[in-house]
Amino acid sequence: MELWFRWWDVVLQLRPACGRIRTFLWMSVCLAGMSVRKDLLGVSSIVRAIGLKEFCYDRILDFFHTASLDLKKLTQIWTTVIMRCLPLLKTNGRVLLVGDGLKVPKAGKKMPGVKKLHQESESNSKPEYIFGHFCQTIAVLGGAKNSVFAVPLASRIHDGVTSSNRDTRTSLDKMIHLITELCIRMPFYFIADAYYAGRKMAYGLLLQGNHLVTRVRSNAVAYLPPETAKKSGKRGRHALYGKKVKLKEFLMSVRAHTIQSPIYGDKDIKIQFTFADLLWRPIGIPVRFILAIHPYRGRIILMCTDLALPPAEIIKIYGLRFKIEISFKQSLHVIGAYAYHFWMKISNIIRKNTGNLYLHRKPKEFREAVRRKISAYQAHIQVGVIAHGLIQYLSLCFPKLVWASFGSWMRTANPNACPSERVTTVAMRNSFPEFLGVSFKRSILSKFLLKRIDISRSEGFYMVA
Repeated sequence: MELWFRWWDVVLQLRPACGRIRTFLWMSVCLAGMSVRKDLLGVSSIVRAIGLKEFCYDRILDFFHTASLDLKKLTQIWTTVIMRCLPLLKTNGRVLLVGDGLKVPKAGKKMPGVKKLHQESESNSKPEYIFGHFCQTIAVLGGAKNSVFAVPLASRIHDGVTSSNRDTRTSLDKMIHLITELCIRMPFYFIADAYYAGRKMAYGLLLQGNHLVTRVRSNAVAYLPPETAKKSGKRGRHALYGKKVKLKEFLMSVRAHTIQSPIYGDKDIKIQFTFADLLWRPIGIPVRFILAIHPYRGRIILMCTDLALPPAEIIKIYGLRFKIEISFKQSLHVIGAYAYHFWMKISNIIRKNTGNLYLHRKPKEFREAVRRKISAYQAHIQVGVIAHGLIQYLSLCFPKLVWASFGSWMRTANPNACPSERVTTVAMRNSFPEFLGVSFKRSILSKFLLKRIDISRSEGFYMVA
């Protein structure tokens, strides 16, 4: 029960993003439903999880489509709350942000934004091409008791719909815009994979006073500093770049250092690394390149725009990038942040080889309907992101309360460690009926729910019994 009071204290801080009190209450219902549901079959699973009456299904759909929810403000408030409440990981006085893209399969044939996507994953369990939405996500790294979570801050659909034929923005432009939209007041390192090792990403972060830590491809090149100033009497400008070198070959020729592996999860393993500060032509300034050689994981070339950050620290923080992949897995299979199925009645049926939907070729009514539906998708995703973050917050800050409310058995249970998202959701599910009963006079959410619970069904009867 105490878990839910901690949960409710954070949810109350999100109230200013909702124009009306009823919008806030329905958002709280969705957050609670996503935290306790057992299946991920869309909005109906939220209704079943709490035992709500039948009419609540339409009310929840109306909430995701409402204009009174300020998505931008909600994201900013959520970011501020997490930065203040969470035990954040820091390096060199900067917090660690992680960003990546996620391709979410969608079977709906009347869902705007769905397009044919190519999956570059090395997993043989995934098909090469899927139909779905392409989302980009930003998370912040927080940790306690040797456990690290990538707590999601925001996620948006960044492909599939083109509003204008003059819109030339790429995924990197949209990622930079999303970072700016968060209004993070702390300096940070942005950790990403090789897809984000580009001028737009590095330059956009440097303009904000932040730095990029990323992997570069094995065939990447850089430039040595220019040798000397030009001789007097010769015409032309001074040389900006020296000799062009292939990073893989050049870093292999530099003296290697051997250290204990700083990578998360490695024990009693030594790695070798070489590094050099070279000119990177996309932004025209020196950056730090590191070649790390792991005895089991192979070789990797990393890049960091902060020359003051030691190579070992760069290897360490990039080793935490995989945490966002784990966060994606939990969002998909435990929380259901991307389990929306909102169809658009007037949409065209999606066929094979479908690409972007160009709205400037469509009538005004159709354009407005698509924008409304995309906003509903993104509202569902953001509410799921917040539900996921709340569960991780409880796990990191109140692990003893979670284990005390777990009330079940696990072969690998470790009460001295932070519980997983799955364990935390079970603990919240077990303590939810008690929260409804005890907090009736203290929480407006309890009053709101108890009037809408259907005691004729087993779920509702369990909640109020």
